[in-house]
Amino acid sequence: MARKIWVFDTTLRDGEQVPGAKLNQFEKLEVAQQLKKLGVDIIEAGFPASSTGDFHAVKEIAEKVGNTNDIMITALARAVKSDIDAVYNSVKHAEKPLIHMVLGTSDIHVEKKFGKSKNQILDIGVEAVKYAKSLLPDVQYSTEDASRSDFEYLWKTIEAVVKAGATMINVPDTVGYAEPEEFGNLICRLNDRLKNLNDQVLLSVHCHNDLGMATANTLAAIKNGADKVECTINGIGERAGNAALEEVVMAMNTRSTLYNAYTNINTQEIMNTSRLVSSFMGLDVQVNKAITGENAFAHSSGIHQDGLLKSRDAYEIISPIEVGLDDMELVLTARSGRHAVKNALEKLGFDTFTDLQFEEIFSGFLAMADEKKEVYNHDLYIIVENFFNENNLSNQAGMSENFFELMDLQVINNTRPSASVTMKKGDQIFEASAVGFSPIDALYSAIMKVCQIDAQLTEYNISCISRGTEEVGKVKIQVEFREEKYTAKATDADMMKASALAMINAINNIVVDHLVPVR
Repeated sequence: MARKIWVFDTTLRDGEQVPGAKLNQFEKLEVAQQLKKLGVDIIEAGFPASSTGDFHAVKEIAEKVGNTNDIMITALARAVKSDIDAVYNSVKHAEKPLIHMVLGTSDIHVEKKFGKSKNQILDIGVEAVKYAKSLLPDVQYSTEDASRSDFEYLWKTIEAVVKAGATMINVPDTVGYAEPEEFGNLICRLNDRLKNLNDQVLLSVHCHNDLGMATANTLAAIKNGADKVECTINGIGERAGNAALEEVVMAMNTRSTLYNAYTNINTQEIMNTSRLVSSFMGLDVQVNKAITGENAFAHSSGIHQDGLLKSRDAYEIISPIEVGLDDMELVLTARSGRHAVKNALEKLGFDTFTDLQFEEIFSGFLAMADEKKEVYNHDLYIIVENFFNENNLSNQAGMSENFFELMDLQVINNTRPSASVTMKKGDQIFEASAVGFSPIDALYSAIMKVCQIDAQLTEYNISCISRGTEEVGKVKIQVEFREEKYTAKATDADMMKASALAMINAINNIVVDHLVPVR
């Protein structure tokens, strides 16, 4: 029978320790509400002894998110009375509060960090658990730096704090030192002893990613008896981060027969949670990151696209729909093969070309792909129209008259930013100007005046590549139109031009879907 694995999310505590990622009280509450929707079992809402603001944020989360029996709210304390009091007074408002405390067990921590003997540290831990237990029934004890601790001393500590009343034992690989086989063996040995001591106590792990093995170590722990895993969204956290919740959960789901375990996570909320955390913390997700990276379900290789179109499981072990995305994305680039281009054309209604005609169109596609990097549906219309015109084929021209093209732009950034654009649609030339609260706002307002399409900008990302005095800007945007989302990109040495081209790509995609009839 499959075991339930508890999911403890520490995005709002360990994740927030990333430099520059500090959240305000409103943002912490929003993330906590999304974590509840995601289905985590425990939210570690902060470190209330660290500041008055953090105390109040934890208290509000306990009151407004922890107001039901389906989730526990906790916060971190050192093994000192004042910290434990701060946790208790902030989380006690939840239906299911938990006190979480941490104290080192490795020689490095005991001797160099604390400057005390092992017996002194053990006694401090036991007394702290006894005190916390007098306040709340649920207490978690974390043996910091467990993976570098002497095993018998580590077990002696665990045995003592369990007898003192701890209901959860957390075994951290605090500095990401462990490797999967070694860590799995440690958890196996601890689990065997702990279940013989008290089988009601949950055994938990908290793995860091300094050597890139946090997820692997966490999964090894599950295989060897861990009852609970501590993770963060997108794997954020101190230094190289923590085990990524989405990676651990989807590995268990995808390889369910291997792990024989499950979680209560609603996987379709994974992407919503990832984007919310990334947006609030200002931490971009690595594009090729597993599960939540921009390219995790995007395919541009012609070989892969061909295989996917023949059978999804050829190159896709997880459906993007499972994690809250739309269906798979076949990105048309110069590396795309004939199968992917033909498939995209057929979706637009172009399915009657002979093999020779298609080869000519494909050549036009490759030429545009080399120039534009990424080819969109409206580009395909233009490629096809050029083919029709060059071959004097009647009744097929005129599609490009629906699309917008940038001719010129001017952006002035002063106390009241302004922008003017000149754009072309078919044979018509349009000019418009606008002011805004920022140069981009002014630029996009001017473009919208020309296009007359009520699309709302929901995401704007910019990156810059510099080589000496040369600089190339890459812009990615997302807009919403009639409750549908459209993503587009553009690259140019002029950042404002790249921004304008990205918006026009998005607008033209909307035109394809809503204003151009399929043949």
